[in-house]
Amino acid sequence: MSPGSRPERIADQVRAALGELLTREVKDPGIGFVTVTRVHVTPDLQLARVYYTSLGDAAARRNTTRALGRAAPFLRRQIGHRLRVKRTPELQFVFDESIERQDRIERLLQEIRDAGPAASGGPHDDRQASDHDDDPDR
Repeated sequence: MSPGSRPERIADQVRAALGELLTREVKDPGIGFVTVTRVHVTPDLQLARVYYTSLGDAAARRNTTRALGRAAPFLRRQIGHRLRVKRTPELQFVFDESIERQDRIERLLQEIRDAGPAASGGPHDDRQASDHDDDPDR
C-alpha cells in the first residue's frame, strides 16, 4: 500500500460525506449553494482542507465562508460518526478559485478566437507559405 493512499481514501470519504451533509443536514441559509470541489487531507490525518465553490458575488462568498465556519464543528462530528476513525480531521474551508481562473482563461481564449485570423495572422502566415515553396521534395 502506498503511503499516500490512506489520506486520499479519507479525503474521498470526507468529500462524499460533506456533500451529503451540506445538502441534507445543514439548515443554515447562509451556506446557500455550495459545491465541494476537492478535499486534501494531511498525511497525519489531522487536517482536511475542504475546497469549495459557491454562487454569488464577493459578499455572498463571505457569508458562505462565515456560515461554513459556524457549521464546521457540527460537520466534523457528523463525519466522525460516519467514518469511524480514531481522530476526525479538523475541517478548514478554502474557497476554490481555480474554477474562476479557468473561466477567465476560457473567456480570453474565446476573445482570441472571435478576433479571427486577421488579428493574429499577418506575416506569420506568409512565412509558413514561403517555407513550403523552398522545400525540394515538393
